[in-house]
Amino acid sequence: MNEKDTFEGTPVSVKIRERLTAARKRYHSNDNIAEFIQPGELEALLNEVEIKMQGVLDSLVIDTDHDHNTGDTARRVAKMYLQEVFKGRYLSAPPITEFPNAEHLNELMIVGPITVRSACSHHFCPVIGKIWIGVLPNERTNVIGLSKYARLAEWVMGRPQIQEEAVVQLADLIQEKTQPDGLAIVMEASHFCMSWRGVKDMDSKMINSVMRGAFLKDPNLRREFLSLIPKKD
Repeated sequence: MNEKDTFEGTPVSVKIRERLTAARKRYHSNDNIAEFIQPGELEALLNEVEIKMQGVLDSLVIDTDHDHNTGDTARRVAKMYLQEVFKGRYLSAPPITEFPNAEHLNELMIVGPITVRSACSHHFCPVIGKIWIGVLPNERTNVIGLSKYARLAEWVMGRPQIQEEAVVQLADLIQEKTQPDGLAIVMEASHFCMSWRGVKDMDSKMINSVMRGAFLKDPNLRREFLSLIPKKD
């Protein structure tokens, strides 16, 4: 009996979860699980999420059969989650071409602001903000194009996240890809779980940072990086 026969009638989410469990891999909201998804399963997962989202609308007592505004909402929401705002969970990392540091660059480089969009893993409310990345290369550092930093940030942020963990994940990824002497990341973001619900504070933002290598050890380098980030009003 092949795997298809074994899982006949089993929801695709269960198949994926069983592979993750068998491999002893966690599947938290901010984990990428692309390697455990087989060809064609994302479309099946989309259909499954649509059906369950329709159940949510039914439980909210919304008459989607007669309300012209919500007739296709379940499908639209399923597409939004799987193909847009949470696609960083289901798609592999974007291809990044790395080049040797032929000119032996060793001066501070800052990339940003990069606009990022995510969602908090507590309420699935939007998190929208900007990121600045500081890199201190060495002669062994791999050089990547400026746009690639934005692609890596989009991939990491495209999952239900909390901001503190997202910045660490991005730092780990860039550190792995480039191997610099120093790496610094600052993120400033608005959280709709505060402005849309809860205390409904429209002005509060969260700012956090990660410092690695030379930025952690050298206060002058750290001050230089922070001084070059545009100040907000």
